[in-house]
Amino acid sequence: MGVVHYRGMKNPWVIIGGITIVLFGGAFWFSSTAAEKNNEGVFIQENVTGNETAEVTLVEYSDLQCPACASFEPALESILTEYGDQIRFEYKHFPLPIHPFAQQAAVAAEAAGMQGKFFEYKDALFENQQTWSSAATPVAFFIGYAEELDLDIQQFRRHMNSSELRNKVQAEMAEGRELGVTGTPTFFLNDERMQIQTFQDFATQIAVAVDPEAAASAASPQADDSVVGEETGESVRFGL
Repeated sequence: MGVVHYRGMKNPWVIIGGITIVLFGGAFWFSSTAAEKNNEGVFIQENVTGNETAEVTLVEYSDLQCPACASFEPALESILTEYGDQIRFEYKHFPLPIHPFAQQAAVAAEAAGMQGKFFEYKDALFENQQTWSSAATPVAFFIGYAEELDLDIQQFRRHMNSSELRNKVQAEMAEGRELGVTGTPTFFLNDERMQIQTFQDFATQIAVAVDPEAAASAASPQADDSVVGEETGESVRFGL
């Protein structure tokens, strides 16, 4: 009996290879499309409050999962309330590697910022830090805080996955490293790194910058001086 040759039959490995290429191509297309959708409406902005044209500029490099940063918030809010439009304050991200959800929280805050609620969302994260930072995954909490601020949740969800916002957070951390930042919170006052050991140091230096004659009467914000900063894998100190 002779051998039958099926000339029309293709090599099965060619067929499998073709299917594989189609599948990988489809996955790549889907991934690219999803990434583009997540970046829709995203714009890069500075997170600034106070007086844009003030002569005194205060910049903070901070980690939203850092307990020391949360502890410092009342002192910072006291200063910003006291001096109002005499200070331009800018918040910058410096998510420490020891905090597993810090970068995710930073991007979530930036996502809220796309709807004009960066500082309100940042405050919510600090106020509820112990809750979301101890969860197996903080996403449900992040969405809950967005709902409390009446954000567009579908847009917020997309922007939480935005590569552009993630790159912004990483760029700010890289900038901080270039400036010698190793711990959080770290402050720069008029481009000079503040040397701080207590909350009173912080209040006094701000007072002097705003009004040199006010140094003696600088009020100490109500806060616990025992916790004044956090560094990567080191003992708790203040931004040194």
